[in-house]
Amino acid sequence: MGSLLRHYESLPDGLLEADPRQLAALLGGPSLIHLPGRREQPLFISVLLHGNETTGWLALQSLLKRHRERELPRALSLFIGNVEAASDGLRRLAGQPDYNRVWPGSDYPDSPEKRMMQEVFDIMQQRRPFASVDVHNNTGINPHYACINRIDHRYLHLGSMFSRTLVYFIRPAGVQSMAFAQLCPALTVECGKVGQSAGEEHAEEFLHACLHLSEIPDHPVAAHDVDLFHTVAIVRVPRNYSFGFGEQPADICFIDDLDHLNFRELPAGATLAQLDGVQGLPLEVSDEQGNDVAAQYFRVEDDMLRTTRALMPSMFTLDERVIRQDCLGYLMERYPLPQSDEA
Repeated sequence: MGSLLRHYESLPDGLLEADPRQLAALLGGPSLIHLPGRREQPLFISVLLHGNETTGWLALQSLLKRHRERELPRALSLFIGNVEAASDGLRRLAGQPDYNRVWPGSDYPDSPEKRMMQEVFDIMQQRRPFASVDVHNNTGINPHYACINRIDHRYLHLGSMFSRTLVYFIRPAGVQSMAFAQLCPALTVECGKVGQSAGEEHAEEFLHACLHLSEIPDHPVAAHDVDLFHTVAIVRVPRNYSFGFGEQPADICFIDDLDHLNFRELPAGATLAQLDGVQGLPLEVSDEQGNDVAAQYFRVEDDMLRTTRALMPSMFTLDERVIRQDCLGYLMERYPLPQSDEA
């Protein structure tokens, strides 16, 4: 069976005017596009790894239109991901793996998509990327922030160009930025909810700035310039429990503004949900090693789900499809900045 990947050495006709839902027909599938620039070492940008997260594509389109009549300051390699799902406005289609969980290092079983991501990685390894940026949206209420997978001054500098809020994580495995961290400074940027012009403008300006960088500093970032957090656990709702928000009848009825808790430091004893006949803790909480750590963070008291310790959520969402396909959200704690090259 042939590769899913399409290759282009120039922009296909009509691409700069195409709506995300038109990309599958225009490109024929997930596509890797190489464009020349004044500096040969390419900036790698990936968009639409989740088909309904369109901000990255719209920002990239706008960036390319800005340079339509002039030489790019740096070569670009563009990966346009799950165009099939984008056609239907979905994160992924039924039967597809998550396009941001099957990059090298993934825990997922072999699949055509996993082989495709290995192919993209191998091609880019030969091209020695200058930096890598993977653009995403999220469904809850979150600030714009950048994610890194290595505590490295260059990664911190690059991330701080996008936001003073930085998140370090090593789980889940198989994400694009973690794979490309083997090749170059790599980021995931989270641009808020889909459809917000502020997110599209912010992403475009950041990509424009990356394109014009001659180098990425490797000296320490000033502590007052960034807030660095560490994702310590992933929170999931087991499939055998029903859930809702507000006053909905369900095994787990979360508070109606759960996503307003993101990037807020919650005290011990904060109430997250009311439970109906649930025995034991109704959440799966996994740490970076995959251990079940639910009891470290949550307890049940008088049919209420409460925090056992101070914690900070991120990406908590009210989107049932995202919760079922991926997770409810993440738990974070503050992380000290490295202050020397030995850190």
